[in-house]
Amino acid sequence: MRLAVIPARGGSKRIPRKNLKPFHGRPIIAYSIQAANDSRLFDRVLVSTDDDEIAECARRWGAEAPFRRPAGLADDHTGTNAVVRHAAEWAAGQGAPALEICCLYATAPFVTADDLRAAHAMLTPDVDFVFAATHFDFPVQRALVRTADGHVAPMFPQWIRMRSQDLQESLHDAGQFYWGRPDSFGRYDVPFEARSLAYELPRARVQDIDTPEDWDRAEQLYRVWKAG
Repeated sequence: MRLAVIPARGGSKRIPRKNLKPFHGRPIIAYSIQAANDSRLFDRVLVSTDDDEIAECARRWGAEAPFRRPAGLADDHTGTNAVVRHAAEWAAGQGAPALEICCLYATAPFVTADDLRAAHAMLTPDVDFVFAATHFDFPVQRALVRTADGHVAPMFPQWIRMRSQDLQESLHDAGQFYWGRPDSFGRYDVPFEARSLAYELPRARVQDIDTPEDWDRAEQLYRVWKAG
């Protein structure tokens, strides 16, 4: 069985009820559910939540929410892989163990069915995870940090004088989805410590959504993207 797991707890603090908040006319979680269903890759699309309202919304938009996530897996410190492991164990307990799993975030309105299919094709036997990523828009080697006296200093002094074009390009997690197998999600806490591949996305389709400012920027990016 191929399983999609969408983690969606109810206790978001910086953006209250974030997973249900309307984004261009639909609850933001609806975009992830639709992408998963449109990909036609999954036998089941499960939303892992501790919240009855999120569960009802998930069912309304075409996913399953057949269990409630335990409180111990619904706090600010619970890692994504632990949530996926719980969902995979639940499915296995129902007599339908997953062979492949995609963890798809609930706040990923830029993800598409084509992304999910193309990234899935990269999940070969010698790969533990395939995850969505994009390039930093500025060389991380030239990052600055504040010092104790309030001044700034280079984080990496050895590279601060180098030209941007001479520095190695760097990637970061796009915060959209992670393909893997149950043993990979069981063995690792994060996908970056494993044999992982990055499925690269354009920066214009990547926006972490943690603050109201992030949300506003995501809506603007989405509007431009859909306008072509």
